[in-house]
Amino acid sequence: MKKSNRYTSEFRERAVRLVTTQQYEYSSLWAALVSISDNLECTPETLRAWVKKSQAQPSKSPSNSQSAEERLAAL
Repeated sequence: MKKSNRYTSEFRERAVRLVTTQQYEYSSLWAALVSISDNLECTPETLRAWVKKSQAQPSKSPSNSQSAEERLAAL
């Protein structure tokens, strides 16, 4: 069976960004997930899975951080 991709990767990234930036405005993470998922028309569990997956992935380091480290080493 082929897995259906109902949501684009850009949509998922935006949804995760919304949760991470707005979760502190709610009493719990689940309350944020319920509210935001209602606005995005997806289920809270789907959104929770996206957030969990994004937290498990190592974050990308900015390219300029290496040059900053090199500059510090040079000093």
